[in-house]
Amino acid sequence: MNDSGVTRVAVYIDFDNIVISRYDQVHGRGQFQRDKARAFKADKPADPDIAEKLRRASVDVGAVIDFSSSFGTLVLTRAYADWSDPVNAGYRGQLVSRAVDLVQLFPAAAYAKNGADIRLAVDAVEDMFRLPDLTHVVIVAGDSDYIALAQRCRRLGRYVVGVGVAGSTSKALAAACDELVTYDALPGITPAGAAQPPARRTASAQAEPDEPGDAPPARSSRRGKRSSAAAADETDPDSEDPQEVATRLLERALRLGQEKDDADWLHSSAVKSQMRRMDPSFSERALGYRSFSDFVKSREAVAELDEASSVRLVRLNPALTAQ
Repeated sequence: MNDSGVTRVAVYIDFDNIVISRYDQVHGRGQFQRDKARAFKADKPADPDIAEKLRRASVDVGAVIDFSSSFGTLVLTRAYADWSDPVNAGYRGQLVSRAVDLVQLFPAAAYAKNGADIRLAVDAVEDMFRLPDLTHVVIVAGDSDYIALAQRCRRLGRYVVGVGVAGSTSKALAAACDELVTYDALPGITPAGAAQPPARRTASAQAEPDEPGDAPPARSSRRGKRSSAAAADETDPDSEDPQEVATRLLERALRLGQEKDDADWLHSSAVKSQMRRMDPSFSERALGYRSFSDFVKSREAVAELDEASSVRLVRLNPALTAQ
């Protein structure tokens, strides 16, 4: 174990588990199987209702990874799934852009059981012995199959955090973890049952040319084309305004800090560190500001800076706290 006080985090995502659980949470238990959503292909003519259902039940991978980074430096992040399934393939851009290792698991039987729980558990135990400085293990899955893994991680001295979907998370798994958080409770996530925002067209989607031979798509078909799970809301980071990206990063870091510390005012240095963990490329100087304080001051719609004391504090704009 690492005694230097530095926290190092490993994240393991049973991707099928979280995608199916979210879909069933939003649309009803067992609906993922009944809708045959696994084989849905957004780039081919298909039932537009399924495309809309997938959009509404999409998983924000960034929110999960950002939450995990609030515990410390992410040493490794792995997602386990059959990435040849169209419903999973739609998330590959999100995952790769966040440096997540995609572990390919092919179904071992006709009923599509891919053995993610066994492979994930074997890798996690191996990593704990191979990387003795790991301090935290985040298991993104609510399946009771992971109880033994959580217990073993704790016996080996790791702080275990579980992330699962409400209604699909085992109570016994919650008892086996040091901390368990539901997906709906993560900062930036709209709880199931709340009003869903309309699908927004991203800059990359607007600039995307039609394929040769295709007729100009109607609004509904465009939405269907980009609705393979989280791809509906995925934006190419390189095509976005860096200032807007930095503003969203600041807001998410503040929300994470307030949730974690249960305090309105946070040390500005801690907020900046959290932003750097979520996006190592962040630099206020590259954005044209001499200091982090100047950067925060320029985002008064998102954050407030208190410079009354020697320790500079920052908090989320109160107008946003209820959102």
